[in-house]
Amino acid sequence: MGIVAIKDLRPTQCTHGAREIGRKAELYESLSGHSLDMAIAEKPVPVVLGPGKLPYAIDHHHVAAALHLVGIKSMPFVLAADLSSLSYQEFWLSMENQCWTHPYDTKGRRKSFAEMPTRIWKLEDDAFRSLAASVRDAGGYEKTTTPLAEFRWADFFRSLFAYPKSEQEYASVERQAIKLAKSSAAAGLPGFIERAAR
Repeated sequence: MGIVAIKDLRPTQCTHGAREIGRKAELYESLSGHSLDMAIAEKPVPVVLGPGKLPYAIDHHHVAAALHLVGIKSMPFVLAADLSSLSYQEFWLSMENQCWTHPYDTKGRRKSFAEMPTRIWKLEDDAFRSLAASVRDAGGYEKTTTPLAEFRWADFFRSLFAYPKSEQEYASVERQAIKLAKSSAAAGLPGFIERAAR
């Protein structure tokens, strides 16, 4: 495990959930000293080295963005792979084959890798990505090691709900989404919790 400057991390997705980042930032702001150090140490960012030895984050984008938001400059990382010897095109092809990237915007449209943001805190806010995290945290589905699981849930909710334009609309959609997550409509999604037969 090493330490990486958050400003040097390159994202591997186009969107994140601002609400989720805000919740994490509030947690970090409530901690200090050893407690804060331990909370940061619990979430090392997995990194793949790309062309030019640039560190690409393949998870914990929200953690890194939250730390940046509260003024923390660096965080621990674990090296998942060193692909720095590959060309730019080969690198992104390999990343996609490993399910280590999600090049889609807030409407689920495919973006080119050249359009990927270059800073971890500059991703586009996607309310459905925050919704996926909220539903998981409320017990709507289980946390899983399946790559990009939250994005699959976000796209599922995106296909069924209008984009919430206010906190009130978001809260209403959240209540509906928690129920929907445990229905047969969500069967097959990663972490789906099957209801026990009555």
